[in-house]
Amino acid sequence: MPVQEITCKMKTILLNQRKERDELISRPYLSRHINYDEGTLLGSHLIKLITGPRRVGKSTQALLMLRNKNFAYINFDNRELLSSWNAGLVMRMLDDVYPGYEYILLDEVQNLDEWDLWVSELYRLGKNLVITGSNAKMLSSEMATVLTGKYLQVEMLPFSLEEFFEWNKLDIHNLKEKQREDASALADDYMRNGGYPEVVASRLLTRSYLDTLFDSIVWKDVAKRHNVRNTTDLNNLALYLISNFCNQVSANELTTELGFASVNTTKKFMDYLHEPYLFYYLSRYNNKLKLMKKAPRKVYVVDNGFVAAKAFSLSENLGRLLENQVFIELIRRGYKPDKTLFYYRSQNDKEADFILRKESSIECIMQVCYDMSSPKTEKREVDSLIECAGELKCNNLVIVTNNDERTIEKDGCKINVVPFQKM
Repeated sequence: MPVQEITCKMKTILLNQRKERDELISRPYLSRHINYDEGTLLGSHLIKLITGPRRVGKSTQALLMLRNKNFAYINFDNRELLSSWNAGLVMRMLDDVYPGYEYILLDEVQNLDEWDLWVSELYRLGKNLVITGSNAKMLSSEMATVLTGKYLQVEMLPFSLEEFFEWNKLDIHNLKEKQREDASALADDYMRNGGYPEVVASRLLTRSYLDTLFDSIVWKDVAKRHNVRNTTDLNNLALYLISNFCNQVSANELTTELGFASVNTTKKFMDYLHEPYLFYYLSRYNNKLKLMKKAPRKVYVVDNGFVAAKAFSLSENLGRLLENQVFIELIRRGYKPDKTLFYYRSQNDKEADFILRKESSIECIMQVCYDMSSPKTEKREVDSLIECAGELKCNNLVIVTNNDERTIEKDGCKINVVPFQKM
């Protein structure tokens, strides 16, 4: 293809993307809660890296941050752009399409081969970059090596309960008496159907939309990205994990259960399914790293809506839905599996759902129980928590429930029982 024709094609792609950018900016959006002040973020010369699952609003957040700025926009979820890619030509065309731009927004940049090397080069040239990506491996060893010390990360997830309430014009922290019934119904809806932005305004679409999104993540972000040949096994594993969310799993048992060729294949597929933020795995807490790595891990899914859309279940399990919701809220608050977040089993096999660490000490032991109205259930949960607390030498004990709120004192321990809304 002649040089002039190639240049014209690239300019057309970027002009079409500018129209796309302007149309997106014109829409009304709910402002999301992030851990950084936007002014501070944009004022930094460091790369702003916005990561998280597909369709949670990363691009929207970036556009909202930049909407009053002069910024260039490149969307890498575009086959034509990727097939015609020429870095030097693109940079020249950006000057024509976005004269005098101050920032560059690179959307879903992980789709570009060796994106990190190109981004590092742009950084050295003094470009002020905002990047979005739907792959946890963006920050893994080989990627982070090139960008170490050059970026600030903003991790985004589906709507929190607080954001879901805001969408429905309620302040979760200041509910009036006449709003409590509506708030209770909304909280139940959120627990069952999750917080994906596309469906919070149209719950009738939840199952069909999330069913399609789940399949798209498995096929596009996993199978295609990693050239997986045995897509049947990959899909079977994804469906098994979603149906067994909040349960303990081990690669050895999964290999046998699903009839996979090897444990290494199972481990590889599990890692692949974590990369697009679809599943998380939580290790059992142990001071000895070797023993911790040998123990089964618990599996969690990024949004409860996927459970409603994909899990094989003959009955609803509100306890597990609440536990998964608590886990994702802890991730949202910055806790990291295998670093500051674990589960625990005592010597007598009593379980604590979450161990929260801060630096070298245990900050909190947290149990999740949907309904503690039964004395038998309360005794089981309290006794497990107290036994684990004794072994781990921690006195900050919490039980998260659906709507129970009180204090329990037993065997010298004080336990705060709190509803998820006040967690």
